[in-house]
Amino acid sequence: MKIKTLILISVLSLLFSTSCFEDRDDNGVYANEINDFVWKGMNAVYLYKSNIPDLADERFSSNEEYGAYLNSFETPESLFESLIYDRLNVDKYSWITDDYIALEQLLDGQGFTSGLKYGLRFYPDGSSQVYGYVRYILENSTADTQGLERGMIFNKVDGVSLYYNSSTDNNLGLLSGDNYTLNLASYDNNGTSDTSDDSIVSNSDSANLSTEFIQENPIYNTQIFDIGGEKIGYLMYNRFNNDYHEELNTVFSEFAANNVEHLVLDVRYNPGGKITTTAILGSMITGQFNGQTFSKLQYNSNFEDQLYPFVNEIENGSSINSLNLNKVYIIATGSSASASEAIINSLKEYITVEHIGTATEGKTQASLTIYDSSDLGRQGANPNHTYALQPLIANSVNKNDGIVPSTGLVPTIELEEDITNLGVLGDENEPLLARALLEIAGGNKYIPYTKPVKLLGDDNSFNKWAKVMYIDTPPNLERFKISN
Repeated sequence: MKIKTLILISVLSLLFSTSCFEDRDDNGVYANEINDFVWKGMNAVYLYKSNIPDLADERFSSNEEYGAYLNSFETPESLFESLIYDRLNVDKYSWITDDYIALEQLLDGQGFTSGLKYGLRFYPDGSSQVYGYVRYILENSTADTQGLERGMIFNKVDGVSLYYNSSTDNNLGLLSGDNYTLNLASYDNNGTSDTSDDSIVSNSDSANLSTEFIQENPIYNTQIFDIGGEKIGYLMYNRFNNDYHEELNTVFSEFAANNVEHLVLDVRYNPGGKITTTAILGSMITGQFNGQTFSKLQYNSNFEDQLYPFVNEIENGSSINSLNLNKVYIIATGSSASASEAIINSLKEYITVEHIGTATEGKTQASLTIYDSSDLGRQGANPNHTYALQPLIANSVNKNDGIVPSTGLVPTIELEEDITNLGVLGDENEPLLARALLEIAGGNKYIPYTKPVKLLGDDNSFNKWAKVMYIDTPPNLERFKISN
């Protein structure tokens, strides 16, 4: 039986069988079971399928040819990588895992962490040496109990100086250990505004960190300010997590009860999350567009576009507390990715969005967890392994098909965090928030411009699953389901 014939009879029906080909025993084809799953999954849903010749529906003329192809790869990982389109420039975000339990936990904001949330930059002298700065700390984590605070500087791990020459020549992986000592330092600006003579000075302070299992609440900080008689709401939101829709709705209930007239949404450290949550948050910010298209997902040719509308209730049936705003102020930076960019990209087609900060990551694609089952879903997953795929399967676009450019979304007001004056998150004098409040108040208070400093990376840079926008309401895979 030829693969080509099967596909002509029923497009992709073969591809969603959990077993290998029906006649493989008769033909002596013993293709690797997991490799079989990898190819079938990518062939069905991969966004860039048309760019990969090996994923063409008629790529193989017989089961024997297909089996030989699968067996030419020593590991599922090597097969998966061979199917990725332009890994360095286009698809930097598709991944395979041999532990989908850990993947599921991480996508829900759970996982083993020291609680240290940091950014990384090069030394001011232009060398390859790297220093980090604490952005925030998760409560009750080891970083918290060790007394680490926002604004602290570090430049060594276990006494070893950090450096970065390239993606293959660096030692930043030292920050990914289960147990390590963080060596602290200080930033010396030499008493001048000229950064060329700044330096990083080591000191004797340190913190012993270890990882533990933590569930992070994405609602990090909320405030209500009264400035000039106008109520301004502030929400620092660090992940789009649909397990917290009720809590998010409660925040907007408090905003509405206090007659909040303006909103500052802070996603400066938010790496992304579930796309359904972007539509829900967008509906809370607005409220006057119920039922209209908030965003769309555009898949490969196997699937129709999927619409995400503005809604007026969350999953438990509770009515959404909306502010009915016509303008929103969003703080976003180079650490804002995927779903954080989607909220800006989608809202700007309906209301005015003032983006304060720096250019964002530049990720418009969304992914889906693919399991080894008859319909690629979690139920009925092959019990013989825990491999799963997290491939890019769609472009997230706004109602007018506008994407997030790969260079990121450009701010309307450019302002970078100043390492010598980070401020307190949620405090009205914190520079980025202060800039937003100034715009709202229409005042003329002087806030110094800080030239953006290239961000080398952050704590999410070492987690390949972190910067994702993922789909929890997948396209209709059921129509491809067949009996085994």
